[in-house]
Amino acid sequence: MKSYADVADVMDKVFHECHSLRQAGQKEYANSEANALSNFENLSKDIGVSRETVLFIFMKKHIDGIASYIKGHKSQREDVRGRINDSIVYLCLLRAMVEDNELPLNINAKVL
Repeated sequence: MKSYADVADVMDKVFHECHSLRQAGQKEYANSEANALSNFENLSKDIGVSRETVLFIFMKKHIDGIASYIKGHKSQREDVRGRINDSIVYLCLLRAMVEDNELPLNINAKVL
């Protein structure tokens, strides 16, 4: 059984791991400090789907692994903790896309 404090510790650990994971992924995949979402956008243009769809496809592999773990398949190529962290990072990137979608088209335009 986990206490509130135990779960808080787990959350702190997971968020730290996810932050490190995102930083490593940014360097490996985005190739752009100016646009953290560029790998999703580039692939979305290549195959004609939204960047959100690309993200979901990438994330779905991890969700499927988590589902297999829940169903009892404990021995997988990747530890379920890694799949959980990857899913959290993908969800944070999706959140960034949602917020990006809500930005005005021209943020430099002056309001009259």
